[in-house]
Amino acid sequence: MEKHGLHGDRLTISKYAIESVINHYTREAGVRNLERNIASLCRKAAKKLVENDKEKVKINRGNLESYLGKKKYRYDLLGEENIVGVANGLAWTAVGGETLSIEVNSMKGNGKIHLTGQLGDVMKESAMAGISYVRLNYDKFKIDANFYKDMDIHIHVPEGAIPKDGPSAGITIASAVVSALCNIPIHRDVAMTGEITLRGRVLPVGGIKEKVLAAHRMGVSKVILPHENQKDIEEIPGKVKRKLAFIFVKDINQVI
Repeated sequence: MEKHGLHGDRLTISKYAIESVINHYTREAGVRNLERNIASLCRKAAKKLVENDKEKVKINRGNLESYLGKKKYRYDLLGEENIVGVANGLAWTAVGGETLSIEVNSMKGNGKIHLTGQLGDVMKESAMAGISYVRLNYDKFKIDANFYKDMDIHIHVPEGAIPKDGPSAGITIASAVVSALCNIPIHRDVAMTGEITLRGRVLPVGGIKEKVLAAHRMGVSKVILPHENQKDIEEIPGKVKRKLAFIFVKDINQVI
């Protein structure tokens, strides 16, 4: 504000407006673009003060778009209902945590598995491991023993233009597959992350702090994490920790 000649209380930007700039106009690990956006608000406010001979300018969430234009980025919010074959996964990216909505459809076919959404090799292998575990334990989940012959399974991760990889969606994919085959919806207020082995063990993953922050931003109430990631909870801010229930699991049966 000093750099743009705005002294005293001639410009006020609400806390909610700043949060909206962070969430919808920047996607970065640092604060460079946040600073640029605030500088842009200062310039436009200074222009308004001069042109309209105003004493003060107030920027809030309601008028923010008139200064910065339409929102550039979006993030997932909780859906309104539980849906069969849809699970909330958590991912780490270079600019922080992200939520991944993983969708699975099962339909009459001849045992084909379709993987779409620009998935990397590691993520594809993770999906295959999850399906193998479900096949091995079909009786436990009360699934038809011949589902892998008579059904096609389509696994899709939306926002297909963005490449996705890594093993941490293993338990999310397995949960969505079981949900689709059993026709039982998954709780929409649960998010999860963890690698799965062929025997159904859940292995630890990285980026827990960023993933939990993404889950909190989405509005979930429970987060399922690998048992060995318990130590990583210490890094999460207290005000976020207090709003979430953490469930630590050692195998996929606990997740289901």
